[in-house]
Amino acid sequence: MPTERAPRAQRALRMGLGTALAVAASFGFGLPLPVIAPVFAVFLLASVNRPLSLKAGLGLALMATLTTGSGLLLIPLLRHFAFAGVLLVGLCLFLAFRHGLRGGNKLVGTFLVIGLTMISAAGTSDFGLALTVIEALVKGLLLAVLALAIGHGLFPEPAGVPAAPPAPVLAGAEADWVALRAALVVLPAFLLALINPGAYMPIILKAVGLGQQSCTATVRSAARELLGSTLLAGCLAILFWLALKLFVHLWMFFLWAWLFALLLARQLYVLRATRLSPGFWLNCLVTMLILLGLSVEDSATGKDVYSAFAVRLGLFVAISLYAWLMVYLLDQRRLRRRVQQPGC
Repeated sequence: MPTERAPRAQRALRMGLGTALAVAASFGFGLPLPVIAPVFAVFLLASVNRPLSLKAGLGLALMATLTTGSGLLLIPLLRHFAFAGVLLVGLCLFLAFRHGLRGGNKLVGTFLVIGLTMISAAGTSDFGLALTVIEALVKGLLLAVLALAIGHGLFPEPAGVPAAPPAPVLAGAEADWVALRAALVVLPAFLLALINPGAYMPIILKAVGLGQQSCTATVRSAARELLGSTLLAGCLAILFWLALKLFVHLWMFFLWAWLFALLLARQLYVLRATRLSPGFWLNCLVTMLILLGLSVEDSATGKDVYSAFAVRLGLFVAISLYAWLMVYLLDQRRLRRRVQQPGC
């Protein structure tokens, strides 16, 4: 029988390799919005402990196309009736998060959230940009599925390990409160992207991660979970950038990405006991990849990498503080309602 540590060690190795492969391939092939592929790879590797068949992979890509393409339907409404459009996006975000919390497929919910926000925001300024974002999302997902397959091929699950238990399903009222909290976390990033999609589009990816993380955070742990993981990710991104500058090459990018992802994956799969939750380490890894990937793009286009990084990290910290505030305020409000209605 496999030990309890064996599958977790394999998953950490798989997470590190799959993330690094997605990073190297997306930047090496020059995909549009190359940071999307490694982020999707992290989400897939963290949620799927079995390799996907070719049919399942293509089905997932088709599902992602349909769900993310739903944002195209909101473009006319946002252009001509902006207030009503924003309210409808907020309602759809609430329903998408609630779908996952009440036992639905969380990947479907994630793609719905990304489609409702990134694509509709891009389409308000340029319909062609929205199509480019859809292309980037689909190509990034296909690359993530390929990284998942290679990771399982090299580091398979030990024989006899049971499938991961399904995530706990929240009761109706509890799911509604948590879904409302997550939707309110994502909505300000969407509003920023409406103002300037080119500058604030990556903020949405960060906000989606925070929205998912807020679903499991409590008032006591929210500051550490949401803000602490963002600050740690910023420090790791700086270290990664300094290490990468020692020898700038795609292979070194791959090797450094593997090392940093593996170090965080060890904590994610609790190979070394800490007081921090797996959600903390998952959000830290995703945020580090976003910050680093955008800095690499800035460098390639000749922008001032350091000032852009400082502004971007400041925005990430501000969104994390806002997410913590939403967790605190809504949980306090829910607690007061329970005190006023003890029979409920």
